[in-house]
Amino acid sequence: FWEGETRPRAALRSLEVFEPVLATKVTEPGVDAGINANLSAGMRAFTINVDVSSGVSGFLRPGDRVDVYWTGNAGGQEVTKLIDEAVKLIAIDQSADADRSAETMIARTVTIEGTPQQVAALSLAQQTGRLTLSLVGAGDVTEVGAVEIDRNSLLGIVEEVAAPEAEPEKICTIRTNKGGEIVETQIPCTN
Repeated sequence: FWEGETRPRAALRSLEVFEPVLATKVTEPGVDAGINANLSAGMRAFTINVDVSSGVSGFLRPGDRVDVYWTGNAGGQEVTKLIDEAVKLIAIDQSADADRSAETMIARTVTIEGTPQQVAALSLAQQTGRLTLSLVGAGDVTEVGAVEIDRNSLLGIVEEVAAPEAEPEKICTIRTNKGGEIVETQIPCTN
């Protein structure tokens, strides 16, 4: 390593105890080790396509947490549903450098950290609808829970349930024969 170099270097892979640190096992000075170094154990990286509106207008940074909303067709109507909350961003486009916070850039993709189950759900959601991100505040630990909005709940429309038609009042009669003429007489119903 060069004398006087102050920029940090990062390990390119896990090192064993007492393993010599060689130049081939670390990055160049000031270079990030990539998203692989930012993944927690058991987690996977998954990339989500975004645009200016679905990507919080360029204000996302690696290390931020976001809620992921899905908008698509369910049951014959448009629905928006919270499908994952407080997901950690590990890269924006092809940069995992969290120190670039002074730059505002409109991202085309963001890469999140998730479990294999989350990755499968997000993959299906991305294929069947549109994903939108919502930035979670730095100190916010609130659990949101289930959120689902359709057009009717958005506009405050309450579907009227048609009242069942009232059955017409049952009329009971008795027929009698009076001198060759049939006469129908109304009587109280018993059942």
